[in-house]
Amino acid sequence: MPASTIKIDVELDDNKVPDKLYWSATDSSAETPEPAKAMMLALWDGADKAALRIDLWTKDMMVDEMGDFFYQTLMGMADTFDRATHSHELVNEMKTFAKDFYKKFRAEQLKENKA
Repeated sequence: MPASTIKIDVELDDNKVPDKLYWSATDSSAETPEPAKAMMLALWDGADKAALRIDLWTKDMMVDEMGDFFYQTLMGMADTFDRATHSHELVNEMKTFAKDFYKKFRAEQLKENKA
């Protein structure tokens, strides 16, 4: 059976805070590891019926980038849930939440920038 490997490298500073993130995959056309500023990895443990998560972001991840990242991740999760369940009503609610979240986040950013 064919297999693919996804590798994530995390460079830490002296305080063990992520300084740099890189990812690579055996099926990728990229010849060198690709940089990233943040990642969210979620795995489902069927035996314990629990989500296992790793969330990391680098020191240079800006707050506005984190808002964009969360918005896009929420929308992507809604699309995945749609493909898996075809529960269109719930998917629409998830996307509405994501849009409202992003609108409130942007308003908060504008408010803070004026202060």
